[in-house]
Amino acid sequence: MSERKFTLEVVPGAYAVCQLDFDAEVPGWVSGAVTSVTRTPAELSIICSEECVPGDVRSESGWRCLRVVGPLEFSMVGVIASLTGVLADAGLSVFVVSTFDTDCLLVKQAHLDTAVKSLTSAGHSVSL
Repeated sequence: MSERKFTLEVVPGAYAVCQLDFDAEVPGWVSGAVTSVTRTPAELSIICSEECVPGDVRSESGWRCLRVVGPLEFSMVGVIASLTGVLADAGLSVFVVSTFDTDCLLVKQAHLDTAVKSLTSAGHSVSL
């Protein structure tokens, strides 16, 4: 596994992970500094600012986003493994989203301090 160290930034705001029916239209309420819409044959998953999510939508709120400062080359190997391994060792659950340029790790707000301390102890840099 790569010994590469990464710089991450904590994106302001709290996020929700939502689930809609696989054939649902992408709703107009999806917004935030970080958003993701992913459709599979089984569901439509949305990550967005938790304040935007209507009360009747199946969701889990209270996530914070740590964005890897990029861009990252597609040829880079072990980026997610090097970061999530550290968080797994700390007993933290992670929700990962990848984009063209980078990766975002979502951790529960209650575990943000532990995530930051664990990542920095492993040699990664995290800006708040």
